[in-house]
Amino acid sequence: MTPIEDKLRAAIRARADEIEPYAPPLLLPPRRRRSFLLAHGGGEKERTPAQRIWQGWGAPAASAIMVAVVIVASAVIFGGHSASSSAVRSSLGRVTRPPAAAPPYLGVYPAGHGYGPVASFAKAAGQRPNIVEYVSQWHEPFPSSYAQTLHRHRAIMLVQMDPTYVTAKRITAGRYDGYLRSYAVSARDFGHAVIISFGQEMNAPWYSWGYRHTPPATFVAAWRHIVTLFRAQGADNVTWLWTVSADQAGTGPVASWWPGAHFVTWVGIDGYYSRPSDTFARVFGHTINQVRAFTRNPMLLTTAVAAGTGQPAGISNLFQGMRRYHALGLVWFDQTTRATGNSHVDWRLEDSAPARAAFGRALSGLRLVSP
Repeated sequence: MTPIEDKLRAAIRARADEIEPYAPPLLLPPRRRRSFLLAHGGGEKERTPAQRIWQGWGAPAASAIMVAVVIVASAVIFGGHSASSSAVRSSLGRVTRPPAAAPPYLGVYPAGHGYGPVASFAKAAGQRPNIVEYVSQWHEPFPSSYAQTLHRHRAIMLVQMDPTYVTAKRITAGRYDGYLRSYAVSARDFGHAVIISFGQEMNAPWYSWGYRHTPPATFVAAWRHIVTLFRAQGADNVTWLWTVSADQAGTGPVASWWPGAHFVTWVGIDGYYSRPSDTFARVFGHTINQVRAFTRNPMLLTTAVAAGTGQPAGISNLFQGMRRYHALGLVWFDQTTRATGNSHVDWRLEDSAPARAAFGRALSGLRLVSP
């Protein structure tokens, strides 16, 4: 994609207002939306007659002219890419916009595929989740059938694209462009909102694409390459979730891995209550402060409170912290994991009546966003 083409496509996306950069506080009524012109005019005070005339018919006419000029310019400049450009233009009117940055979201990362584990979590939580996480291994096609199943249950699929066995450098070099184009087209043709995250927890050392294994600049280049390629295929129904690990011993500074606001819709943070002394501030606070130093993008948490650590109190503290820090919501890690030796850590709600009750109280009165 040429720099001119990239700027023109960015202009079209900006005019369409397809990404909302700020999230209103969790659990509070969403802010009253302003028109595009008011948003850039700096206020909602009473309009003058001239402003009413301009906003009544002058602004729409000017907007139409601007869009027409951009489209004509695109046709001239992109003459050598007419097939690709027409595919992008034809897709824009038929895909669903990304999910709104409006609270609250309740998600789950279930143990196993299919809707059965999701339904089990929904019963335990007392509400049906509206986000379901799915790990997509590299070279695996977009899971259209599962996405349709989740959509029928009014949930958005959150795809974690796992680049194990490939390198960020080769991704940027275009080695996997055929696979990525096919994935992007399938996601676009699905026709509903999808959340995609690539190379999660890259600021931590436990993945090959992460800290101390791959230079941050190399990862950033791969992230930008993937997002740019998806947008070139018209996959504008994708919300891009940049997911870091909560700051802890051995992790690197999150700012080093930031691709830039143009390439990210939401920020994700993975962090867990694994000890009785854990609190929201201790698990997430330092990481949120780092993130807020360079972006105000909406924030979604992946988290859970381990059984045997005071789960009910931890759940209450978790939801209080989300309100305080204005998170979009959470994705609950509803699984068991192996700890030292042969022991396991149980993060699920299903096995604890007190945990289920605490979760239900925290969710009571919430009206979840529906896709």
